Amino acid sequence: MELEGRRGLGSAPGLASATPESGQKRRTEAEAGAAGPGAVRARRFLLCLYLVGFLDLFGVSMVVPLLSLHIKSLGASPTVAGIVGSSYGVLQLFSSTLVGCWSDVAGRRASLLVCILLSALGYLLLGAATNVFLFVLARVPAGIFKHTLSISRALLSDLVAERERPIVIGHFNTASSVGFILGPMVGGYLTELDGGFYLTAFICFSVFILNAGLVWLLPWSEAKLGSAGNGLRWGKTHLLSGKSDCGVQEAATTRGARTGEKAARPPWVAVVSALQDMKSLMFSEMWDIFLVRLLMAVAVMLYYSNFVLALEERFGVRPKVTGYLISYSSALGATAGFALGPILRLYKHDAHALLLHSSALTCALLLLYSAAPTVGAVVFSSTLLSFSTAIGRTCITDLQLTVGGAQASGTLIGMGQSVTAVGRIIAPLLSGVAQEVSPCGPPSLGVALALVAVFIMSLNKPRSSGDVRDKLKIE
Repeated sequence: MELEGRRGLGSAPGLASATPESGQKRRTEAEAGAAGPGAVRARRFLLCLYLVGFLDLFGVSMVVPLLSLHIKSLGASPTVAGIVGSSYGVLQLFSSTLVGCWSDVAGRRASLLVCILLSALGYLLLGAATNVFLFVLARVPAGIFKHTLSISRALLSDLVAERERPIVIGHFNTASSVGFILGPMVGGYLTELDGGFYLTAFICFSVFILNAGLVWLLPWSEAKLGSAGNGLRWGKTHLLSGKSDCGVQEAATTRGARTGEKAARPPWVAVVSALQDMKSLMFSEMWDIFLVRLLMAVAVMLYYSNFVLALEERFGVRPKVTGYLISYSSALGATAGFALGPILRLYKHDAHALLLHSSALTCALLLLYSAAPTVGAVVFSSTLLSFSTAIGRTCITDLQLTVGGAQASGTLIGMGQSVTAVGRIIAPLLSGVAQEVSPCGPPSLGVALALVAVFIMSLNKPRSSGDVRDKLKIE
C-alpha cells in the first residue's frame, strides 16, 4: 500500500485522480476473494447435509420393507404385527415435537448426533432380536429418536435465507428420496442370503454410525450458528442471506444477550415454555396450515394404501409390475427438487400460491386415478402425482417456517411431523373402511379430503410472519 501511495503521488495529475477508483476496485476484488472461500465452505456444508439425508433413508429403507416378514417369522400373528407397526407411529407422534423443541434449545449438532446414535442402537438391537419382545424393544429407540431428517431440515432453515429455503430443502428431499429408491433394492438382495435380515440390520447400523461420524466431522467450528433469523456466518461472509455487516453485528449482539438469558434457565424449562407457546400459536394462528398438512397427508396415504391391490383387482396388473411403477414414480418424485427453483421463480417465491395449486392438482390427479379406465391413465396420474406431492411437501414445510417464524424451526418441523404421524394412524383405518365399498374407495375418499384442504387454503390468505414469529422465540 505504501509503494502504491508513493507511485500515485509521483505520477501525473490524471493518474492521481484515478487512484480512488482503482482503490475501490481493489477493495471490491478483495471482498470478493474473501467471500469466495466462505461460499465454498458453505456449499460443502450443504452437500454434507444432503449426504446425511441420503445415508439416513438409504439405511432405513433397507430394513423397513422387511419388518413385516421378519416379525411373522418370529411367530407373531397378523394382529400383533399390525399393533407393533402402529406403535412406531404412536411413538413418533409424541416424540416429534419434543425432539424438535429440544434441538432448538440444545443445539442442532448435539441433538442430531444423539438421534443418529440412538437410532443406530435401535437397528443394532433389531438385528439381534430373536423373539417378538426383543423386536418390540428394538423399535422403541428408533420410534423416539428417529427424527434425524427433521433436525436436518431445521438446520437447513437456519443456514439459508428465507428466499432460498424451499429450494435447499427441496434438494435435501431429493437426496433423501434417492436413498429411499436404492435402499429397498439392496435390502431385497441381502435378505435372500442366509441370515439376510440380521445382516441387513447390521449394515443399517453401520450406515448410521457412518452418518454420525460425518456429522461429527462437519466444519461446525467455522460456522457461527445462531437463531434461524440470524442465519449462518462463515468467517465474515453471511451465507445466502445478503444482509449487511451492520445487520450481522446487531444480530450477533442480540444473540449474545439471548444466550445469557438462556443460560440462566434450565433446558427443560425452555422446552416447556416453547411448547406452551407452540400450543397457543397452533390453535390461534397456524391451525389452517397444520390442518391442510393433515388432510393432504391422509389423502396421499389413502392413495398408496391399496395401490398394489387395486391395480390387481381393476386391471389384473401383477404386483411385480406395480412395484416397477412405484419405483418409477419415486424416481420422478426425487427429480422434483431440482425443478422447484424454476417453479418458485415463476411464482415469484409465493409458497402459498404454489401450495394451493399443487394441492388442487393433486386432488384432480387422485380423481383421475380413481376413475381411470385404463392402465395408461393410471401411469399418467402417478407420474404427475409424484411431482405435485413432492412440491407440496416442501411448500407446506416452508409455509410453516414463514408464518411461524424460523427461530423455533425445530419445534415447527417437529410439530409438522407429529401431524403427519396422526395421518399415519388415521389413514389405515379409513382405508380399511373405504375398501369395503370399492377398490377405488380409498383414493376417492382422498379426493374429498384434498378438496377440503384446497377450500381451506382458498379462504385463508397468507399472513405476515412478523407478529407471529415473535411468539416462538426460544429465550
